[in-house]
Amino acid sequence: MERSATIGDQLRHAREAQGLSRADIAARTRIAERYLAALEEDRFADLASSTYAVGFSRAYARTVGLDERAIAQAVRSELAVVKEDRPRPAPTFEPGDPARVPSSRTARLAGIGVVVVIAALLATSGAYYFPAVSLPDLTSDRPAPPPEPKAATPAAVPAPPAEGPVTITATEAGIWVKLVDGSGKQLFQKQMALGESYTVPPDTVDPRLRTGRPDALAITIGGRPIPRLGDKPSVIAVPVSAAALLAPAAPAASTVSQ
Repeated sequence: MERSATIGDQLRHAREAQGLSRADIAARTRIAERYLAALEEDRFADLASSTYAVGFSRAYARTVGLDERAIAQAVRSELAVVKEDRPRPAPTFEPGDPARVPSSRTARLAGIGVVVVIAALLATSGAYYFPAVSLPDLTSDRPAPPPEPKAATPAAVPAPPAEGPVTITATEAGIWVKLVDGSGKQLFQKQMALGESYTVPPDTVDPRLRTGRPDALAITIGGRPIPRLGDKPSVIAVPVSAAALLAPAAPAASTVSQ
């Protein structure tokens, strides 16, 4: 019995029916090809979040002429099934649980305390209980052997920051954005549809973003998500180059008076 077409099958068949490649869809939607492949293979859980999965699938469906609302709802249902089917780990006690095992420092101090107590007992009563046993000479002038050198622990090397193009994706419909370069030249301005993306040209000098909905914009650098520029609606103007977004002191989004 032939299986019914999955969501990914519908997207792929619609694309092929129009003679389009994934590269064509990527150019029209500004969605990376690897994400388009995940959609066509029904690997929705591989995307960064359910918001990306739904938004990207809607943009894909709209581009190839499918019912974007029906596709988006089908993706939501698929993600809900995957979430429910995911096994929940049973609570267990691991013998090596750091929360229940004494730290190495505590264990070491306890061991030293035991040794001191035993040495004191031997020193005060050794002659009575062990007459044939002599304690080591503690008054000898012979220098104690030097301690063995400890192997130097290599310093941890911090992981290099993510690199690559900055991509801005609308997670809601009708999000107004404007991007300019350092000279004020406009790069991009429009009300973005849900799932629509814009990639800042990598050779742009000091690109800056202006929007009233920083909470509805997902930003990635080289495909790697970073924190959003805001958690509530507010008019902001902020630099969006990879260097500025990854600076140790994150570029604070300046609120613009309306």
